[in-house]
Amino acid sequence: MQKYRSYILPAAIVLGLLLHRWCAMFSFLVPYLIFTILLLTFSAVDIRRLRLCWLDLWLMLFQVTVSLGSYLALRWLGADGVVAEGVLIGVLCPVASSVAVVSCMLGANRETVTTYTIVGNLLVAVVAPVYFSFIGTHQDMPFFESFWLILRRIGAVLGVPFFAALALELWWPRGSDFLRRYKGLSFYLWAVALLFTLGQTIDFIFLHGEGNWHSIIWLGIAALLFCILQFGFGRWLGGRYGDKVSGGQLLGQKNTAMGIWMAGYYLTPLASVFLAFYSVFQNVWNSWQMWRQQQREAAGASAGAAPAGK
Repeated sequence: MQKYRSYILPAAIVLGLLLHRWCAMFSFLVPYLIFTILLLTFSAVDIRRLRLCWLDLWLMLFQVTVSLGSYLALRWLGADGVVAEGVLIGVLCPVASSVAVVSCMLGANRETVTTYTIVGNLLVAVVAPVYFSFIGTHQDMPFFESFWLILRRIGAVLGVPFFAALALELWWPRGSDFLRRYKGLSFYLWAVALLFTLGQTIDFIFLHGEGNWHSIIWLGIAALLFCILQFGFGRWLGGRYGDKVSGGQLLGQKNTAMGIWMAGYYLTPLASVFLAFYSVFQNVWNSWQMWRQQQREAAGASAGAAPAGK
């Protein structure tokens, strides 16, 4: 199955396009799949080794400043408000809960990825209510009410598997070791979750596309540009701290389902189309990265076997 991994993401995109209505019906299963993925991921990490580093701080600073700065710049330039809101939520959107699945396959440090998965999501829970207090449709909502709404959605998926993994590590190490042996299953569970999520987002575009194609085209262009920017800048920043893969994935790979919910609840609902396009673009990029990694591993294996064959 290893050699087919790089084709799973493109297959999910194609099937999501063809079967988007069917996939949308099963999207309610995604939180349960993500919970299982995270439990397997956290069980494979020595939680006591998780530490904040300078890379985490720079990534958080980028999300906070570039999201608001881009929104204000676009509004000042006279851009469509929906596009500006899409960019705001697209940059502020928290890192994907399942980011470790792809990142670790590409050679990222598991502890670095896991640490930012936690602190990056908590950052959004604090910053987003502040921004939504003067941007969007719920500017009169009290900060703590908004904070609790967002934290509850993040915590339900992220916090429960984290504390479950911690409890297993502390009080039932054999159970933790059992889950650690099956951490490879997280990729295939993620592929199923991705199929349902992509199908749901593609279905969303079809449902909201009629009569809004001008805004949708610009949202798609903006999503592509910011996808390139975030992965590119993240890799550059990560390279300065010896882990370009972690930097790129942590800044570029977004929890688009969470972003779509925030856009739909706090902003103009059409702005969430930015995340729908972004979801497709980020997974095309991830597919290409996995294909390149597979080629490198195959070349390395061939080079290693060559002397034995002489």
